[in-house]
Amino acid sequence: MPRRGRLHIPGGCYHIIGRGLERRFIFDAIEDKKEFLSRLGYNLNRCQVQCLAWALMSNHYHLLIRASQKPLSKLMAPLLSGYAGYYNRRYHRSGYVFQNRFKSILCDADNYLKEVVGYIHLNPLRAAMVENSKELERYRWTGHAGVFGRHRQIWHDVDAMLEFFGESRRIALKQYRDFVLQGQRNSAERHLSGGGLVRSAGGWEALSRLRKEHSCRIGDERILGSSNFVEQVMKQDDLEVDLKSNLERAGWNLDKLMSSVCHVYHVSERSLLQKTRHANASTVKSLICYWGTDLLGITAKETAARLGLSQAAISYRVKKGRQRCESNSIKFEELMS
Repeated sequence: MPRRGRLHIPGGCYHIIGRGLERRFIFDAIEDKKEFLSRLGYNLNRCQVQCLAWALMSNHYHLLIRASQKPLSKLMAPLLSGYAGYYNRRYHRSGYVFQNRFKSILCDADNYLKEVVGYIHLNPLRAAMVENSKELERYRWTGHAGVFGRHRQIWHDVDAMLEFFGESRRIALKQYRDFVLQGQRNSAERHLSGGGLVRSAGGWEALSRLRKEHSCRIGDERILGSSNFVEQVMKQDDLEVDLKSNLERAGWNLDKLMSSVCHVYHVSERSLLQKTRHANASTVKSLICYWGTDLLGITAKETAARLGLSQAAISYRVKKGRQRCESNSIKFEELMS
């Protein structure tokens, strides 16, 4: 069965879960946990992504991520591959470290985010790694301690998370503690497995009939939320798919993109391969890299070959192109007119 893509909703909150291969311990040593968290912090900062909650167990991890414009894979792929390389070197082994792809559940923040935060932060208590809530507040391998100022990771956005619990920090902390303690007594695990997309559509068969060609893209997605939330997510995702489909039908590829951007900025395509200090040439390269990657799905390898750049340089150009578009209100639609 072919691999299916993930829903990407900028600003959406995702509960991300990943396990060690065959449920083996992959965070057994303190050094391993520190290494994973260090890499997580680096990649969160690189992708400009918020982490609202987190927990490291012996053989799996939980993250609550608020997505940016970049797909989750841009955060998770280098994090997991980097840690796997470290782990294999440290333990003189080879092969896979993580079991399958990470699981991501898009959450209805208004109705479920607090429950997901509590569920994630209570993991060590449910697993009997700590004996009670007091110990949990001192336990360093979950974000719960950081909420109260102990073992806080600088990348854990506690303030953004607390906004869901109360208007002032004092009230939010109290309500957070009360909510988590209540969650300890009444486990909400059975409500947090996602599947809202399937339920709201009337089951997998109905979903298949409704989505047809697009069902292959999101059929394996899980959504935790009400029917209204699911409907909004599907509409937003449809807009993204429709845009890319329209561009493909209009013949947009790397050749057409390069030609159009060069024409607008009065730069010859040949000059893009030459070393020049011309400001427009630098702008053109950045826009080609940005729009090619984000809108047309052109690979960094293909763009690098055409522009005579390294793949690392493409990543830099994508960032510069995005910044230029945002600061100067440059729209791709201008090329289409």
